[in-house]
Amino acid sequence: MKALAYLNKFFYKYRWRLVPGVLFVIISNIFAVLPAQVVRVAFDLVTENISTYQLFSGFNRQEMIYDIFGSSLLLFGILVLILALLRGLFLFFMRQTIILMSRHIEYDMKNEIYAHYQRLSLAFYRRHNTGDLMNRVTEDVSRVRMYLGPGIMYTINTVILFILVIYAMLTVNFRLTVFSILPLPVLAVIIFYVNTVIEHRSENIQKRLSALSSFVQENFSGIRVIKSYVRESFVREKFATESEDYKTQSMAMAKVQAMFFPSMLLLIGLSNVITMYIGGVEVMKGNITAGNIAEFIVYLNMLAFPVISLGWVTSLIQRAAASQKRINEFLHEEPEIQSPQAAPQHLAGKIEFSNVSFTYPDTGIEALKNVSFVANPGEMVAIIGRTGSGKSTIGNLIMRMYDTTGGQLLIDDKPIIQLNLDSYRSQIGFVPQEVFLFSDIISHNIAFSADVLDMPRVEQAAKDAAVYNNIIELEKGFDTLIGERGVTLSGGQKQRVSIARAIVKQPQVLIFDDCLSAVDTRTEEEILSNLGRIMQGKTSIIISHRISTIKNADKILVIDGGEIIEQGTHNQLMALKAAYFELYEMQLLEEAEKA
Repeated sequence: MKALAYLNKFFYKYRWRLVPGVLFVIISNIFAVLPAQVVRVAFDLVTENISTYQLFSGFNRQEMIYDIFGSSLLLFGILVLILALLRGLFLFFMRQTIILMSRHIEYDMKNEIYAHYQRLSLAFYRRHNTGDLMNRVTEDVSRVRMYLGPGIMYTINTVILFILVIYAMLTVNFRLTVFSILPLPVLAVIIFYVNTVIEHRSENIQKRLSALSSFVQENFSGIRVIKSYVRESFVREKFATESEDYKTQSMAMAKVQAMFFPSMLLLIGLSNVITMYIGGVEVMKGNITAGNIAEFIVYLNMLAFPVISLGWVTSLIQRAAASQKRINEFLHEEPEIQSPQAAPQHLAGKIEFSNVSFTYPDTGIEALKNVSFVANPGEMVAIIGRTGSGKSTIGNLIMRMYDTTGGQLLIDDKPIIQLNLDSYRSQIGFVPQEVFLFSDIISHNIAFSADVLDMPRVEQAAKDAAVYNNIIELEKGFDTLIGERGVTLSGGQKQRVSIARAIVKQPQVLIFDDCLSAVDTRTEEEILSNLGRIMQGKTSIIISHRISTIKNADKILVIDGGEIIEQGTHNQLMALKAAYFELYEMQLLEEAEKA
């Protein structure tokens, strides 16, 4: 329950729903108990009137007694109906307060968790997979909501109803009360045990279902590979194995449920039998009336649901506590990257690395070692090197996805950690190595950074990214739905749409992280030519492994093993006949072989 203490602030926030909800629970249970007493009076009245009716056999008044008897029964029937309607009305009010409160809290929690996710740094997302993040904001919150709504509602309802019913039973006959409720604790223990088993097996079923769904999704995504390698029969057999595991878990669950409900009905029936037997003995002793037995049977049937719900509610609370603990783990995690309370600042675009070193916190890999260079406003600085040399890390540090572990990164001669993060990032255009497009229309993907869709700017950005002609050839043009992960576009088209997204915001600093790999040389030259025009007086950082992409840059940094081993212009580096020259010769040879 310690983890669930986090929810107390929500109870206080929605106290004007919770307090009336509790009052409605109490009132509805009062109206639930009263019909049993009406049944007792009616039952005793039937017994007395039958005796009186028989006593006046042969007299004229017998017909009058019959009419009074019928009218009385009708009156009691109407009274029971009115009490049931009143109980139903307050049950409705109870749900409208407590259940609606749980929905409001669920809404608040999801927004709070999502907002916290947005604050967390990139390192957090490298440590946790997407499925786990999604599960905590959906499945775990839903489990907590079940505690907040049905859990609390049925707990209060069970406690109030139990107190009222047991009190009413004790006022009639203590001995009969004790004997009639004897099987109920046994029923509660069985229900708790069975619910624990059901919960455990439900978790296994969910895991098997998740594995089965993942297997199917993966195979549908890779259907081209499966057909190419003629592995349909192999995959089909694996699917049958996965399905068999799911069936086995489901059958185990069905067996437990099949035994549970008959056992439950048996114990409830046993309570009724004991009540009738002990009640009959007490009636013969003259301690109670026959109406009291009917009253007790009604009470026992009223207690059956609270006892049954006791195990279910306990299970709900346990599951909610486990889920809230998982949620709290993320909510209590602070972002590594904190934005200072600084005023927004317009960027000129000067970037300076001063003996910067960086080690990834989650892997311990040292990506950069004492890197120093300056990119002045209006310059195009290129970074080239082998895979894993630390090129993309430089881009991530400029975006302040991570903070340096050594040295200093200055923006316009000011430490980057002193800049307002939102203002700073809003002035940078970043095209990542791994292109990501949203499942939306093309125009919305390009204008993602803007609050208002400006079609002339979107179209110009598409032209500058050399993707405009490809877009207008599509049936719906810029209104074409890209689809999940951009599946309706080729690799090169996705890259160019991503470039257009960065260009459309007219950034002061533009970072290309090896985002022209799927673009042919001719299109690449067109994009770079447009980039030179757009970024006049602004800073461009081009990260690439292809020399053709960066040979016209104002400054080229050759990086290897996290260190800058050469820097200069294309001609200067060629004259050195060192690492850059070897890379150039190697790429020329590869192009000649392809030709």
